[in-house]
Amino acid sequence: MEFILDHLLTIIIFFPLLGIPAVLFTPKHRLDLMRIFATVATGVPLLLGIVLWRHFDPAQSEMQFVDHTVWIRTFNIEYFVGIDGISVAMVLLTVLISFIALIASYGIDKKVRGYLSMFLLLETGMLGVFCAMDFFLFYVFWEVMLLPMYFLIGVWGGPRKEYAAIKFFLYTLAGSVLMLLAMIALYYNSNPTTLVDGTSSSHTFNFLKLAVENDFSSAGPILGVAFPKIIFVALFIGFAIKIPMFPFHTWLPDAHVEAPTPISVILAGVLLKMGTYGILRVNYMILPEATQWAALGMAIFGTINIVYGALVCMAQRDYKKLIAYS
Repeated sequence: MEFILDHLLTIIIFFPLLGIPAVLFTPKHRLDLMRIFATVATGVPLLLGIVLWRHFDPAQSEMQFVDHTVWIRTFNIEYFVGIDGISVAMVLLTVLISFIALIASYGIDKKVRGYLSMFLLLETGMLGVFCAMDFFLFYVFWEVMLLPMYFLIGVWGGPRKEYAAIKFFLYTLAGSVLMLLAMIALYYNSNPTTLVDGTSSSHTFNFLKLAVENDFSSAGPILGVAFPKIIFVALFIGFAIKIPMFPFHTWLPDAHVEAPTPISVILAGVLLKMGTYGILRVNYMILPEATQWAALGMAIFGTINIVYGALVCMAQRDYKKLIAYS
C-alpha cells in the first residue's frame, strides 16, 4: 500500500495504457471483452483518484504525491509529477469524465479496437498534463492528446469528420509551435540549477524553479519588446486556442458536432479546461509581472467570449453546436 501511495500519480496517469495491449490482442469478434478491458483501464484510475482525493491535504501549500526523478540528464529534463489544489480537482474530473465517456462508448461498433486504444491513450495524455511539473514533460503529454483526438474525430466522427479533424489538428498544431518556442526561450534564459539527484545543470524546465528561482524581466528584449511580454503572449495564444478563446474558437463547433458523442463529452468536460489550466499553471506562475501587464487585455477577450458566445448560442438549432458555443 505504501508503494502505491508513493507512486499513486504515476499509476493513475499510465494505468490506462495497460488496457491498450489487452484490447489489441483480444480477438476482433470479442467486442464485449475489449469493452471490459477498457472499462477496467478507466475504472481503476477513477478508484485511485478517489484514494488520491481522500489522502490529499488542502492545508498544504506544497506539491503533494510527488514522483520526481531525472529523465534526460543532458538537458536537465525531469520526470516530475505532483498535484496541488488546482490540479487535484482536474485529475478527479478527468478520471470521472473518462469513465463515463467510456461507458457511453459501448454504442460504438465500428473499428472498436482502434477506438478504445485511442481513447485510453487520450486519457493518459489528459492526466499527464494536469500532473506534470516539468515543462518538457507537460509539452509531451500535451502533444500526446493531439494524435488520438485527431483520429477519434476523423475516423469515428460525423459526415464532415475529415474537415473537422484537420481543422482541429492545424489550430492545435499552431498553438503547440508557439508553446514550444516559448518553452525553449524560457529554458535558455533560466538560471543555473541542480538536478533532483544533486548534479548541477545550466538550465531547467522545472515549473517550480522557473517560477521561484528566475526573474525573466532581466532577459534582453526581442524586437524592442520586453522578453516576458513576448513569452506571455506566445504561451497565451497557445493556450487560448485550446480554451478556445475568441478569435481562435472556430475549430470547436466543427469538432464538437462531428465528434462521436462520448468524445464530445471529453472535449467539453476536460480538453477545453486545459487551456485555462495552462494559463494558470504556466503564465500566471512563471510570468507574474507580464500577467499583470496583460490583465486588461485578458479581461476584454474574456468579456467578448461571454457575450459573443451567448449571442451565437441563441441562434443554434443543433444541440451540440449550442453546447460548443456555450
